[in-house]
Amino acid sequence: MYKIMTCREKVRVAPSKFGMDINDAIKESLREQVEGKLYPDTGIVLAVTNLKTVTGGDIVPEDGAIFYEAEFECLAFIPELNEIAVGQVVDVTAYGAFIRIGPVDAMAHVSQIMDDKVGYNEKAGMLVGKKTGIKLKKDDLVRGRVASVSLGRGGRSKIALTMRQPGLGVLAEIEKEKKSAKKRPERKG
Repeated sequence: MYKIMTCREKVRVAPSKFGMDINDAIKESLREQVEGKLYPDTGIVLAVTNLKTVTGGDIVPEDGAIFYEAEFECLAFIPELNEIAVGQVVDVTAYGAFIRIGPVDAMAHVSQIMDDKVGYNEKAGMLVGKKTGIKLKKDDLVRGRVASVSLGRGGRSKIALTMRQPGLGVLAEIEKEKKSAKKRPERKG
């Protein structure tokens, strides 16, 4: 989920930025320091949007930079447990599929892709339902539910998806099913 958050960070302003307006120098340094990084409590910081307050201006011996404490707003992406996400399949393997949701890749294990026994067609690079014939391949758009989230330090994260519920799975297959359901006559009890 995308969120606008207020964060605090100690920011290092290099001597090369000393000629700039102080707020511009801090904001630029902050962007270089935090954008694109993963923080377990915040998620992935996508953009620094607003500098709110600045305090400090500490000089550290043997470092020519000045350090400030900055409070700022940022746009962050943090997947939440049970959130429904739409993504694009970026890789298919014998053990599952990797799906890009926002700026991160999540993994759907082969057991969580559909309510059918799934086989891997290595030559075609796709997973295929044995009874249904439903195919999952690279570039397919899918809808899944976030089953687990583990955001770790050092850029390591694990996000697991499941697509084994009604309304989840390969979007093209869901649309096909909707169309065929409309064509079927209604049963009267």
